[in-house]
Amino acid sequence: MAKKQKFPYLVGSKWTSQQKTWGWRHFQVVNRKNEGKWVFAEMVSACDPNVRFWINATQFKDRTLWQAGWQTLQEMQSHPEQDFVDTLIHLS
Repeated sequence: MAKKQKFPYLVGSKWTSQQKTWGWRHFQVVNRKNEGKWVFAEMVSACDPNVRFWINATQFKDRTLWQAGWQTLQEMQSHPEQDFVDTLIHLS
Protein backbone atom coordinates (compact mmCIF):
# COMPACT_ATOMS: atom_id res chain seq x y z
CA MET A 1 0.00 0.00 0.00
CA ALA A 2 1.39 3.40 -1.01
CA LYS A 3 2.16 5.95 1.67
CA LYS A 4 -0.20 8.94 1.72
CA GLN A 5 1.45 12.05 0.26
CA LYS A 6 1.68 15.06 2.57
CA PHE A 7 0.20 18.24 1.08
CA PRO A 8 -1.08 16.63 -2.16
CA TYR A 9 -2.65 19.87 -3.47
CA LEU A 10 0.29 22.11 -2.69
CA VAL A 11 1.45 23.04 -6.21
CA GLY A 12 -0.78 25.75 -7.66
CA SER A 13 -2.20 26.81 -4.29
CA LYS A 14 -2.33 30.53 -3.50
CA TRP A 15 -1.42 32.07 -0.15
CA THR A 16 -1.44 35.43 1.59
CA SER A 17 1.32 36.22 4.04
CA GLN A 18 0.14 37.90 7.24
CA GLN A 19 3.08 40.28 6.94
CA LYS A 20 5.05 41.48 3.96
CA THR A 21 7.52 38.87 2.78
CA TRP A 22 10.23 40.14 0.44
CA GLY A 23 7.99 43.20 0.02
CA TRP A 24 4.83 41.29 -0.99
CA ARG A 25 1.89 39.41 0.54
CA HIS A 26 0.42 37.31 -2.29
CA PHE A 27 2.20 34.15 -3.39
CA GLN A 28 1.60 30.98 -5.36
CA VAL A 29 3.27 27.60 -4.89
CA VAL A 30 5.00 26.65 -8.14
CA ASN A 31 7.02 23.64 -7.02
CA ARG A 32 7.41 21.17 -4.17
CA LYS A 33 10.35 19.23 -2.85
CA ASN A 34 10.38 16.27 -0.45
CA GLU A 35 13.43 16.12 1.82
CA GLY A 36 13.06 13.11 4.08
CA LYS A 37 10.03 13.70 6.27
CA TRP A 38 9.83 17.38 5.28
CA VAL A 39 7.91 18.95 2.39
CA PHE A 40 9.09 22.29 1.00
CA ALA A 41 7.15 24.69 -1.22
CA GLU A 42 8.68 27.06 -3.74
CA MET A 43 6.81 30.33 -3.49
CA VAL A 44 6.59 33.00 -6.20
CA SER A 45 5.16 36.47 -5.68
CA ALA A 46 1.97 37.14 -7.64
CA CYS A 47 3.18 40.68 -8.35
CA ASP A 48 6.87 40.07 -9.02
CA PRO A 49 7.87 36.69 -10.51
CA ASN A 50 11.51 37.43 -9.65
CA VAL A 51 10.67 37.07 -5.95
CA ARG A 52 11.04 33.33 -5.25
CA PHE A 53 11.87 31.38 -2.10
CA TRP A 54 11.45 27.96 -0.49
CA ILE A 55 9.61 27.38 2.81
CA ASN A 56 8.68 24.37 4.89
CA ALA A 57 5.07 23.59 3.94
CA THR A 58 4.09 23.03 7.58
CA GLN A 59 4.23 26.83 7.97
CA PHE A 60 0.93 27.00 6.05
CA LYS A 61 -0.77 25.45 9.07
CA ASP A 62 0.12 28.50 11.18
CA ARG A 63 -2.65 31.03 10.55
CA THR A 64 -0.58 33.77 12.17
CA LEU A 65 1.84 33.42 9.22
CA TRP A 66 -0.28 32.45 6.19
CA GLN A 67 -3.89 32.43 5.00
CA ALA A 68 -5.13 30.31 2.13
CA GLY A 69 -6.00 32.18 -1.05
CA TRP A 70 -5.27 35.76 -1.93
CA GLN A 71 -6.85 37.95 0.72
CA THR A 72 -7.28 41.72 0.95
CA LEU A 73 -6.12 43.43 4.15
CA GLN A 74 -9.79 43.84 5.12
CA GLU A 75 -10.51 40.14 4.54
CA MET A 76 -7.44 39.16 6.55
CA GLN A 77 -8.72 41.09 9.55
CA SER A 78 -12.26 39.68 9.43
CA HIS A 79 -11.65 36.21 7.93
CA PRO A 80 -13.17 33.45 10.12
CA GLU A 81 -10.69 30.84 11.34
CA GLN A 82 -12.87 27.96 10.16
CA ASP A 83 -12.32 28.82 6.47
CA PHE A 84 -8.58 28.42 6.99
CA VAL A 85 -9.03 25.07 8.76
CA ASP A 86 -11.28 23.86 5.92
CA THR A 87 -8.55 24.75 3.40
CA LEU A 88 -5.92 22.84 5.38
CA ILE A 89 -8.10 19.74 5.33
CA HIS A 90 -7.98 19.86 1.53
CA LEU A 91 -4.17 20.19 1.59
CA SER A 92 -3.51 17.27 3.90
